[in-house]
Amino acid sequence: MPLPSVPRKASTLVLVRPAQAGGFEIFMTRRPQEMRFLGGFFVFPGGAVKGADASPAMLEMCRGLSPREARTRLGDDLSAEDAMGHWVAAIRELYEEVGVLLCVTRENGAAVAPRTWERVVARRTALLGREVSFPDLLASEGLCCDVGKLVYFYHRTTPERYAMRFDTRFFLAALPEGQTPLEVSEEVTESLWITPVEGLQRAERGRMAIIPPTLATLRTLAELGTWDALCRDFALPLPGNA
Repeated sequence: MPLPSVPRKASTLVLVRPAQAGGFEIFMTRRPQEMRFLGGFFVFPGGAVKGADASPAMLEMCRGLSPREARTRLGDDLSAEDAMGHWVAAIRELYEEVGVLLCVTRENGAAVAPRTWERVVARRTALLGREVSFPDLLASEGLCCDVGKLVYFYHRTTPERYAMRFDTRFFLAALPEGQTPLEVSEEVTESLWITPVEGLQRAERGRMAIIPPTLATLRTLAELGTWDALCRDFALPLPGNA
């Protein structure tokens, strides 16, 4: 019997925003059907943690959380730098997939101006094409990753019976003010804002293909019900707050 594959480190980010009647919505994307892994499934933005996500140059471009604090929140099985790499990967993947960037100005930690954000969104293709590294892109725009805006949610490892396995950390973050996720991209054929309850209902009716970790996330969030409860239970940093 072959040994189980070693799971790859990964990060997933559940983007949230307030909705009508005191509720909240989450952002989900559908992967292209032709993708080898989870083609056609609805997921949250995310992907594998890369070595560069924990590089000295990248960690220098982070604000709001120290590597030591990141390790405390994720557990002592990771180094401080590798723990911070999970936060960086979540932010980078969100930007690469849908153009939303959780960042602040490097000079004074202020929110990003609309013109800067529009320019940064246009430059994501250069990052995808490896024409520029993530820390260099941030530095050229005078920005830093706002890792303090992410809240650690939970940890999930793909069971050993699967050939492709991931050791994934899930995070929550509020949609930054003035930013709008791309509806489609190189890795997204469809995107939507939806309440956790509606997501569960669509999955039960066969209208959305969703894997177990995503369903577990939807169930946990559906139990909260309101935006106030979400912010209170997870101490969710809100857009514009320090």
